[in-house]
Formats: sequence, C-alpha cells, structure tokens
Amino acid sequence: MTTALVSCALGTVEVDLEEDEVVELHHEPFATEPPPAVDLPLVVAAAGHGSTVIAVVARRPPLVISNDGGTTWREAGAGLGRGVALAISPSHPDVVLYATVERLHLSRDGGRFWAALEVELPEITAVKLLGD
Repeated sequence: MTTALVSCALGTVEVDLEEDEVVELHHEPFATEPPPAVDLPLVVAAAGHGSTVIAVVARRPPLVISNDGGTTWREAGAGLGRGVALAISPSHPDVVLYATVERLHLSRDGGRFWAALEVELPEITAVKLLGD
C-alpha cells in the first residue's frame, strides 16, 4: 500500500494512494525532510532523491525536474494547477506526489504523466510519501 501524509486545514490526513481514500485523521503534525537547495527563481517547494530534484515553481508549467542534481532542468506538469507542496517516495523515486491547495496528483514515472486523485482536502500545505 502506498500512503501519504497530508497537512491541511483538518490536521494531518493519511491517504491511501492505491485506493484513493482517506485512511485516518491524525492530530499530530509530521516532520518533512529539509528541501534541497534549488537556485531557481519562483520556487515554492522542492524535493530530492539521489540526483533527482523536482521543484514547484510559481509559473506555468508549475514543475521543473532535474535528473543530474540541478545542473540541467526540464519543464513538466503543463496540465497541473498551481502547486503548494511536493514529495518523492523514499523507496521508489519515480513515485512523486504533487499538491495543489485542495487536490493531490500522483506520478509513477518521475513526473512525466500525472493522475489527479479523487480525494479533496482543504488548504493543503505539505505532503510526505511514506516508504513501503
């Protein structure tokens, strides 16, 4: 089961990404990894795993992805809304969770293709993918 923790106006919500449903509501906040240093303008959030770095930027498209530690970048996520948070799976680096203010989007191929989840949550501020 792939699960994520989502910080939102309700508190911390655990979401089963396979079943696309809320599993549990926690009242404790969760710790996130410090974001990698990204020397780009308009960065809202960033996450990294190995040499892969993905940044949410305040422009269209809302993502930039580097597979060489930030030396080169490519744009991604043309169909996604304005982002507020991002997480990369600690055990499967091609699994990426992107959050807008109320909706989660999941990629299983390193950010090339995205699927919107049905779960809607108010005022999302942070996300964390949990390892298997």
